[in-house]
Amino acid sequence: MTLPTLLCLPAFAQQYPNRAIRIVVGYSPGGGVDVSARAVGKKLSESLGQPIVVENRPGASGNAAAAMVAKSPPDGYTLFMASSIIAFPGLFPNIPFDIHKDLAPISLVAMGPSVLVAHPSLPVHDVKQLVALAKAKPAQVLFGSAGFGTVTHLAMELLMSSGKVTLTHVPYKGGVPSIVGLLSGEVHVLFSSVPGVLTQINAHKVRAIGMSTLKRSSALPNVPTIHEALFPGYNTASWYGLLAPAGTPKSISDLLSTEIGKIMKNNEIRDGFVRGGFEPEGTTPEAFAAFIKSEIVKYDEIIRKANIKPQSD
Repeated sequence: MTLPTLLCLPAFAQQYPNRAIRIVVGYSPGGGVDVSARAVGKKLSESLGQPIVVENRPGASGNAAAAMVAKSPPDGYTLFMASSIIAFPGLFPNIPFDIHKDLAPISLVAMGPSVLVAHPSLPVHDVKQLVALAKAKPAQVLFGSAGFGTVTHLAMELLMSSGKVTLTHVPYKGGVPSIVGLLSGEVHVLFSSVPGVLTQINAHKVRAIGMSTLKRSSALPNVPTIHEALFPGYNTASWYGLLAPAGTPKSISDLLSTEIGKIMKNNEIRDGFVRGGFEPEGTTPEAFAAFIKSEIVKYDEIIRKANIKPQSD
């Protein structure tokens, strides 16, 4: 880097932002990542005084969008709203970017706990009883998921590994079909987002027996966590977070992180995320980087122990 370039960096950072910023989403409009990006983008636009444009680039489980952002100029004008799938590189060995080297974490935006639910016909009312039943009847309890390699699949793999039990996996093509399968009795248990099954829980059509995160859900405060009930340290969740191309000036990352921290304390934003089943966060770039590293280590171990094969995309 030349001396003139070095001298220009502070001025460049001080002028930021002076034009529109785009947040790239690796999924179609209307999904959780897209809705979150638009909610955060709206408030970020107000605080920074510049337009925020959300651009949808679906494909390859969000990895196509991540690769595009990784190759963008590190100037703070192209950002990526990631989902937790970015922490599963072991499932996508051919992705054209390195999560450790090519993207710079800015802030964890929100955490989405999964709730473990059972069909009423299954004689279990908590996680201890489920594990005991699975030990008594190996591979006879069927669990649904939103598909191979999803958070709902890996959450159950971690539970089986923790309890040294075997349940039989029935993958579906999405969260909604898996819930339909549970309601019909096609499967006995599954992990789901809270909004996906909250109505059915309240109507006693399914039974909530455990939360996947270290803290209880605001939406289901009476449902114990698996961590507190049986397996200390058990922790899986969907999450959203903002990243930038590697090399983005620290002053820009810090500015964006600070503004997102403020946004996630906004009552309107907090209420919206809680209604969607997510717990608002807002962290420093350093804390988010450490979180991503820990997530990758955790899920690589789950994938290895369960012998889950890499995905073709």
